[in-house]
Amino acid sequence: MIKVGILSDTHGTIHPRIIELMNDCDYVIHAGDVMEEDSLEQINPRQRMLAVRGNNDGHIVSLSDIESLELPGGKIVVEHGHMHGHYEPSHDSLRATHPEAKAIVYGHTHVQVIDDKQSPWVINPGSAGPVRNYGGARCLLLTIENQDEWNIKSHVYDDIFS
Repeated sequence: MIKVGILSDTHGTIHPRIIELMNDCDYVIHAGDVMEEDSLEQINPRQRMLAVRGNNDGHIVSLSDIESLELPGGKIVVEHGHMHGHYEPSHDSLRATHPEAKAIVYGHTHVQVIDDKQSPWVINPGSAGPVRNYGGARCLLLTIENQDEWNIKSHVYDDIFS
């Protein structure tokens, strides 16, 4: 089984339990608004971490606007999403831009979304930090079994952290 941790919008602070979960993953995806590059050093997946530039990450030159990850059963494309609508990125626009993907991961809204009724899937992990997390820091865990069986589970940590 392959585990892919998905988080976004940490704004420099990542919930400690999300760090624990991410460090138990093979891959970790951060969909932007990192804001403090050294905060990513807390995450050490077994294989690879990829992160993209959010609308608040212009100062982090090491981040790209779009990244992708080839996995058994398909490709994940990652971007922050703000270029597809400021308040509510358009899933149709994301799908039209990345039709080759199995899943498109975006952030920006801080609202968790799992839109897996159409292809490609469009998913947003929500905010893994303390900023606008709407009742709890959130992330997603994607598991891949039998080469192509993809399952997504939401994780919400509603305790207060600093």
